[in-house]
Amino acid sequence: MKLAAALLSLSLLITAGCHDRRASTGAPPRPVHDLANDCVSVGTFAYGFFFPKLLTLADSGAEFTFAPYGTATPTRFFLKPSGLGRYLLHDTEGFYLVSDGESLGRQAELLSDILLVDDSFESDAEWDAESAGLFQVRLRHRKSGRFLSARGLVDDRRAADPLFLLPRDGCTAPPEASLDAAGRVERRQFEDGSLYGIVDTHSHILSNFGFGGGGIFHGSAFHPLGIEHALPDCALFHGEEGRKDLFGFGFDNQNADSTTLLTTFLFGETPTANHATAGWPEFTDWPQAHKSSTHQVQYYKWLERAYLGGLRLVVQHATSNQIICDLVTGLGAQPVRYSCNDMVAVERILEETHQMQDYIDAQEGGPGRGWFRIVTSPEQARRVIRKGKMAVILGIETSNLFDCFLVPPEGGAVCTQEEVLEKLDRYYDLGVRAMFPVHKFDNVFSAGDGQKLFIELGNFIQTGHFSNYTPDCDPDVPTVFDRGAASFPGLIQVREDFFAPPPNDFSGFSNNPLGTLSPFILDLLQPPDAEEVCQAAGLTEMGEFLIEAMIQRGMIIELDHLPRRSYKRAFEILEQLDYPAAGTHGINNRGALYRLGGISKTHLGRCQSPDRRATMDDGLQARVEQIEDNGGFPAEGFGFDLNGFAGAPGPRFGPDSVCDTPQVDPVTYPFPSVAGDVTFYPPRVGNRELDFNTEGLVHIGLLPELIEDVRRDGVSDAELEPLFKSAEGYLRMWEKAERRARELSR
Repeated sequence: MKLAAALLSLSLLITAGCHDRRASTGAPPRPVHDLANDCVSVGTFAYGFFFPKLLTLADSGAEFTFAPYGTATPTRFFLKPSGLGRYLLHDTEGFYLVSDGESLGRQAELLSDILLVDDSFESDAEWDAESAGLFQVRLRHRKSGRFLSARGLVDDRRAADPLFLLPRDGCTAPPEASLDAAGRVERRQFEDGSLYGIVDTHSHILSNFGFGGGGIFHGSAFHPLGIEHALPDCALFHGEEGRKDLFGFGFDNQNADSTTLLTTFLFGETPTANHATAGWPEFTDWPQAHKSSTHQVQYYKWLERAYLGGLRLVVQHATSNQIICDLVTGLGAQPVRYSCNDMVAVERILEETHQMQDYIDAQEGGPGRGWFRIVTSPEQARRVIRKGKMAVILGIETSNLFDCFLVPPEGGAVCTQEEVLEKLDRYYDLGVRAMFPVHKFDNVFSAGDGQKLFIELGNFIQTGHFSNYTPDCDPDVPTVFDRGAASFPGLIQVREDFFAPPPNDFSGFSNNPLGTLSPFILDLLQPPDAEEVCQAAGLTEMGEFLIEAMIQRGMIIELDHLPRRSYKRAFEILEQLDYPAAGTHGINNRGALYRLGGISKTHLGRCQSPDRRATMDDGLQARVEQIEDNGGFPAEGFGFDLNGFAGAPGPRFGPDSVCDTPQVDPVTYPFPSVAGDVTFYPPRVGNRELDFNTEGLVHIGLLPELIEDVRRDGVSDAELEPLFKSAEGYLRMWEKAERRARELSR
C-alpha cells in the first residue's frame, strides 16, 4: 500500500508539473516546449506502473543509468533549450547528459563546431523532445537519431520508452549572461496612436557568419550549446595576444603608416600584443564596441537588455567581404569554415537569423513566444511592436550582391537582367526587404562607394582595375564615403569604359595574397595625395534596372554606399517616382530625402557643454527640426552599425574620455527605463562589471545607459519623444514604399 501511495503521489506530481504553467498562461497544451528551463528527474514506467525507474548517476560517476525508484538518488536535470523542442540536460554538478549513440555519458565541457572549426559537427549533448501521450515524452538523441530507453538507446520509436519528467527543485542552470534588469515590457503607444519604440536602422547581429565563418569576426549572438560556445576565448582565431587578428588591427589602425600595415600582413601577425583574448567568463579586453571592430557586441541577452530599454525595431543586414576573407585566410592567419563568397555568407546569415529567432522562442517556451520577431511587412511589424515585442527586418549589405561581379571569376559571366530579377525574387522570398545596391567595391550595378585607405586596396584586388578616381567632384551631391584623398595615388587610372577589361590579374589572390600584390609594393608605399577625388563612374544601366525592380516590389532602398554620381542618378529616379528611401549612415540630401518620406539616422551627443543644459541632445533636435521643415514625420532613430566595423559612442569620463571639457552627472544605479516599466542595474559580462561612464557603449545592451546619460544632462522625456517614435517613422517610410509600388503598377 505504501508503494502504491508513493506511485500515486509521483503520478500526481507529474500531472501537476505538466499543468501548472499551461494553466497560468491559458495556452493550449504544448508540453514539449513548456519544458524549457524546468528542473526535473527523468523516469519511466517501462517495467510497469508499480516498478518505475529513474535516471541516476552510475557508480563510476562517468555514466548515467536507470535505477529502480527508491534504490538510488535520481539525478536532477535543468532542461536548457538548445532550439525549438531540443534540450541540453545539465545536472547539479555542471555536467551534461551525452551519448555516443550507445551508452549514456557525462561531460562537463562540450565540443562544438566553433571550437573545432568544423561546420558539419553535431553535438553529443542535444536531445529532441517528442510528445508521447498524456504528460509523457520521448527523448531522441539528435546526433545518432536513437531514442532514450530504460534498456539503452534504441532505433525504433515504437520500442522507445515514454518518459515522465518529475518536477524537482535545486537544479543548476548552464552558464548564461545576466540581464541586469528587472521588470517586464508593458504594451504602450503614444496618444496620437504612434508606436512606442526606437529603431536601429542599421545592424549586423550575426557578422560571425560572414567572412567564411572562420573567426575573422569573433563571437556569435547565440549558440545552441550556450554562451561558452557563442563567446569563447578568441585565441583560436585571433592568436595569442590577438596578434593574428590582422583585419581587426588593419581596420582599427587605418591611420597607421603604410609600412606598419604592410609589414603586419607580410609577417602574418601584429608587431606587438593586440588584445587580450579571454572570452566567457573573464572578458578581459572585449567586448568593447568603440575600440575593437572584430568582436561580437550583440549577444542575444545584450540585445534583450536594449529591447527592455525601448528598442523595438531592428534592420538586420547580412554582410560579408570576400576580399577580406581571401586575404586573411590566404595568409594562413585564420581558418575558414565555408566559402569566402559573399552570397554564401549572406544566405547563411539569413538562415541563422531565423535560427536565432527559434532559439529565443525556445528559451521563452515555444514558437512565437519570444521577443525577437522577423517581419516581412510593415503591417506585421506594427502587430509585433504593439504586442510589446521587437520586430526585425532582414536586409543585405555586401559588395558582390547576387554574385554580380564587375569582373566575374574565371568561367563566369556578367549578370543579365533575367538573372538579377531571379535572384531579387529569391531573396525577397527569403524575407529580405532592405538592400544596398553596392557596398565598398565596384559591381555590375555601380562604382563602389569610394572609401579610401584599406578598402581602396580591396577594390583594386577584386576588380583588377586601378582606382577610378577623378578630381571632378560635384560638391552639391551628398556622400558618406566618396570624398577625400586617394590612399594609393600610384594606383589611380581613370577609365572611360567602366566595364573595360581589367589590366591586372588577381585570380590567384586567394591562394597567394602577398605574391599577387608584390609587383605593386612601391605604389602601396607612396603617401596619399592631398587632392580631393571622387569616383569617376556612377550608376550603371543594370543599377538603374535593379533600383526600379526594387521599387516594383516595395523594397527599402539603402542609399548611403552609392558614390556621388550614382547617388545623383538614383535620387533622380526616386524623385520622379515619389518613392522614399533610407539613409542609414546619416545621409539626408539636405532634407530632400525627408520630402520623399525617407528616413536617415541620428545620434546623441556624448559631451556636456559647461554653460548650457541638454547639449547632448542637440543632434536629435536639429535633425527633427529639419525633418519637420521638409514635411516629414518628426522622428529619427539610431543607426549604430554595430558588428559592422563602425565603432560606438565612447565614454565621457576616465582616461578614454571623448570629451574636451570637464563632465558631471555620471550614470548611477538603479535607474528606470524611460517607459518606467523596467529598472536597470550595473551591467556585467561574465565576471567583469562594466562601467558605462568610463567605457562607453561596450555592447548594445548599454543602450539604456546611453539614453539615461542624456537624461542626466537635462534632456526631458518630451524631447526624447522623436527617438521613441522612430520605429513609427521607419514603418511610415516602408508603408509609403509599398503603397507607391502598388500605385506605380497600375
